[in-house]
Amino acid sequence: MARLCEEFTLCGLQAADGVHLRAVNVEPARPGCVLVTREERTVTVYKVSDQKPLGSWTVKQTQKISCPAVYNDQTREYVAVHDHKVLRIWKDEDANLEKAFKATLTADVYRIHTLPKAEPLVLFERGSVRRLDDLLSAPQQELENVLSKDEVIRWSAALLEAGSPLILFVTEKDGVFQLYTQKLNPNDQHEYKLDLGDEMGCPLSFALSLEKECTALMCLYSTGCVYKIQLPSNRDSAEEEWVLPQTLLLKLPGCVDSLISAALLALDETHIAVLGAPQSHQCAVKDSLSIWNTRFQTLQTWKELPEGTSGQLWCYNGKLFIPHGNTLTVIPFTCETSSLAAVLGKLKQPSATVKPLSPVMNWNAMLQDQQTGEPQLAVTINPVESTPSRNLRSRKRQNVSTQSQPSALDLTEIKTGTNEKIDEQLTLLLSNPLETNAQLMIAQIATILVSRCMAQNTFYPQNVLVKLLLTRALSYSLCPDLIAVALDKSDYYLLQLCLQQFPDIPESVLCACLKFFLSTSEADLEKVIVDLGSVASYMELDQSSSKPGQNMEIVENGFSSILVEEESSDAPAEKQAQGSWEFDVKSVCPVGPKKAALLNEILLSSYSDTFLLPPLKDLSAPQVMFFFQYLQYLYMKQCQTVNTVLPGDRIPTVSQVLDWINLLLDAHFMVLVMMSEAHGLLEHFNRFIRSQVRFYSELNKIEGSLQKLHQLQPQNDGLYSIEVIEII
Repeated sequence: MARLCEEFTLCGLQAADGVHLRAVNVEPARPGCVLVTREERTVTVYKVSDQKPLGSWTVKQTQKISCPAVYNDQTREYVAVHDHKVLRIWKDEDANLEKAFKATLTADVYRIHTLPKAEPLVLFERGSVRRLDDLLSAPQQELENVLSKDEVIRWSAALLEAGSPLILFVTEKDGVFQLYTQKLNPNDQHEYKLDLGDEMGCPLSFALSLEKECTALMCLYSTGCVYKIQLPSNRDSAEEEWVLPQTLLLKLPGCVDSLISAALLALDETHIAVLGAPQSHQCAVKDSLSIWNTRFQTLQTWKELPEGTSGQLWCYNGKLFIPHGNTLTVIPFTCETSSLAAVLGKLKQPSATVKPLSPVMNWNAMLQDQQTGEPQLAVTINPVESTPSRNLRSRKRQNVSTQSQPSALDLTEIKTGTNEKIDEQLTLLLSNPLETNAQLMIAQIATILVSRCMAQNTFYPQNVLVKLLLTRALSYSLCPDLIAVALDKSDYYLLQLCLQQFPDIPESVLCACLKFFLSTSEADLEKVIVDLGSVASYMELDQSSSKPGQNMEIVENGFSSILVEEESSDAPAEKQAQGSWEFDVKSVCPVGPKKAALLNEILLSSYSDTFLLPPLKDLSAPQVMFFFQYLQYLYMKQCQTVNTVLPGDRIPTVSQVLDWINLLLDAHFMVLVMMSEAHGLLEHFNRFIRSQVRFYSELNKIEGSLQKLHQLQPQNDGLYSIEVIEII
């Protein structure tokens, strides 16, 4: 059976006229990546798992990529052809395509084919085939014309046959289709005629099927028929005209009218993917993807594509790539080995030694202690031994000093004891080596204590909860109510520990903590305990920068207050005079050290943009402005250093700060636009971005000069020169 998995979007595609998509092509690149040639001018390499572009290159506006780019895994280079004859070769570190290697050929190129661990092959429009290295050594070499006049290539592919590369391409002339095979080592070319019956229609799509011992060509015709063309293994060069017979593999239903645009791909020996054909007689929708079993001629799975397709289909690493609407969609798939028993559901699994199942613990019952009325802490399970598991009972305290094994804890003390008794019992437990199921033990204790805190307002064992957190055995999923209790008790230190220790805090809970920290006044934090961490490290920078005698202007990492003011000379004077949200490099931190440490824990927490944006919109406008003020300060403080990293351990990076700034702008942009006091803040961000763009623009200008200086040959006369490059 075959199955289509959940689809996702790799990238967007621009529509040429609102209906038809521009030409796009997908080729494999380095592991886990694909190379997308689109919009006739752009080449982009994407990491499929992250849907993230790793590099993009564009030719001039007057140029056009006529041959899709490919990746040469032998040299780790990209190869493309623009304007039919101009060959370009570049690497990942090449930023400008105009500065890449260029070679002008003598004939128009149809396609470049790559093979694993083999040299790329270049197929020209007139049928000539050359190795890429041979062309680079002599770009202006004469090329023979294999095809006759008005004969056009419709499809081509490459494969390895007996270790030697083989090029196959299909041509058309006056409705007659020919198949050519070209082998370079040794040089061997053959020509075959495809047997087209009157009832077959016109070929729409070709696909190469690699079977165990032979190679076959599959063809989808406009009548909805899929034929298989077996390539001969022994090719007789003396044969003048060899007509290849075709075998009907599959008749697609619902193709009463002729198909206009469709695509065909061979997934394995028995499964094919068809794009642009109805999957049944009752369904008239042709914009769909279907997978068929050619051995039993059965439909395995299908997927409707309501936004339309361009009739293009690619398959790499178990994923189908389809231009769908204005996006390039990726659909993972799986195909199982086909057999009659599997189709009928009678396939027997191979006999194997059945391993005994390990005992399964009921985690919820053990955490809530619902199995028995006796106080029990945990169950130790040994999956190797067949002896039944035993409950660990607590011993009397007078025997604790003489026991050699780690002591267990009486849950009666946890459920009914005072804070002092619980603290003593926990200290006793943690002083000995913990059991193998220590995480379950600690989670059970924390759950019982939190339940008591929620039921009894006067009960709050803060020291015990801190000790449990410091064991690093808890997580939010093990004790989800702990943060709620800490928020209710206004325990800042416990909240800080939870943010540091829990990797699975939901985004809604994270926003609740952020809202709580922002609404807290500095006076409330004076008497509470908060781990300052390394916050004082960059706040001391403020104090040192305000000392007398330090008037040196900082011009590092592209930031300069003078440059920002120059860029803002066109701003209204009244806006420049606003001091409420205008930033001064020498200003102090807008929050105290304790609140800064708490906000840093929020910035360092893990989150997902999709789930964080909705609860982030619940922040009030004053809270958003206050948080923006701290993010702005932190961002500008980081930009004063070349490394963009402030001293200390738990300090947010510049990327994390920028991500939160973007999140706040996305969640509250309309509110910020409507607030007059926020205009200075938005204007400052705009000016700073313009200054950064100007700085990096100047760097790009001197990049070429530095490369030329690096390529100059050293002179032997012993003379040298010193050049000073000033960034204005």
